[in-house]
Amino acid sequence: MYDIKAIYEAHSVSEAVALRQAHPEADIIAGGSDVLVQIREGRRAGKELISIYLIDQLRGISLDQMDNIRIGSLTCFTDITRNHIIQRYINVLGEAVDQVGGPQIRNIGTIGGNTCNGVTSADSASTLFAWDAIVELTGPEGVRRVPIQDFYLRAGKVDVRPGELQTAILIPRESYENCHGHYIKYAMRNAMDIATLGCSVNVSLSKDRKTIDRARIAYGVAGPIPLRAKTAEAFARGRELNEDLIEGFAQAVLDDIHPRDSWRAAKDFREHIAVECARRALRESIRLAGGELV
Repeated sequence: MYDIKAIYEAHSVSEAVALRQAHPEADIIAGGSDVLVQIREGRRAGKELISIYLIDQLRGISLDQMDNIRIGSLTCFTDITRNHIIQRYINVLGEAVDQVGGPQIRNIGTIGGNTCNGVTSADSASTLFAWDAIVELTGPEGVRRVPIQDFYLRAGKVDVRPGELQTAILIPRESYENCHGHYIKYAMRNAMDIATLGCSVNVSLSKDRKTIDRARIAYGVAGPIPLRAKTAEAFARGRELNEDLIEGFAQAVLDDIHPRDSWRAAKDFREHIAVECARRALRESIRLAGGELV
């Protein structure tokens, strides 16, 4: 049995906002793959819930008039992986969310729930950081858009204001155009496990495909919230595709990551795999972009 005080169902975004205002202590529930587990564990026992599961307008993936990718917050992981827009422009996101749990979890788990939890281990988060995603929130004062780097405030805390709910995640055209990326999840098991470390890299190459125009790298579980390794990104900019690039890029991530000791892995082990994941993800991103190391 679930210890739930009350549950309210919203059928539209405006109704959800009104319910949020009327019940400010209530938690949002979408797929329920996290919330229901936490209720059974006692962490959210006796809570009021506002279900947004019936708001179909929050599902789906589209391109807007400026060719920005819009992902509705209720879009499940399975639909993201299979979507033709994701496969064409940012396939790495589909690959990343395809590593969340098992098929049942991926069928009900949503991109909005994965990000609004605010946890550093979320498989979608590092890729969204690496592609400069923007979080759309709708509340009593209208629509607000926040860069995902600013959306994560601290471990388990995101920038959702009273009365607001997340309605979409946007990937600007300039963030995905001519970019190719790769995500690596390191976990103790291949399935049904939380990441010990997540690493997402993407690159844009010069027209002759011999140098890096732009490289971006983001980590999960390398700090209390997902983070970008800006030193490594700056190191790679304008460099030729060779082994010195790979090694310098990988070592530079140590200037920006802040892993900790935990029962899952020691700090120095996380640093080790962060460097190795950077090497491998950069190599694969360059290959996907049509480049060759010399």
